[in-house]
Amino acid sequence: MNIIEKTDDEIFAAAHPMWEDLIRYSNEGEYGKFIRNFSYELLFGLNEVEIGKQFAKSELTRSLDPQYDCLGIIRRNKHVSVLYRMRSTKISGEWLGRLVLGYEKDDTEGVIKIFGASIF
Repeated sequence: MNIIEKTDDEIFAAAHPMWEDLIRYSNEGEYGKFIRNFSYELLFGLNEVEIGKQFAKSELTRSLDPQYDCLGIIRRNKHVSVLYRMRSTKISGEWLGRLVLGYEKDDTEGVIKIFGASIF
């Protein structure tokens, strides 16, 4: 199964709820819930101590506005990147949010996982 074969609407139906969860759990400081849809590959590559420090101390990641604008989808190989315009409830300006989605290598059930999530 390859996620790039899905329609935009199918991708958005999976991406938006995941993005909204990331915003909510980031704002609440719920790291365990924040990573719950991460792929094994992403979890394996994380330095959890360093990520935990950034997660706890970043004013931006603790003040994300739950209202966002979806800018579009980029398809590449076996992943899609969904791009979002983000704002903060405490810091002026706009940021680019990126959510990378795909399937685990051994996935047979069609469960979409997060392979990357960032705010630039």
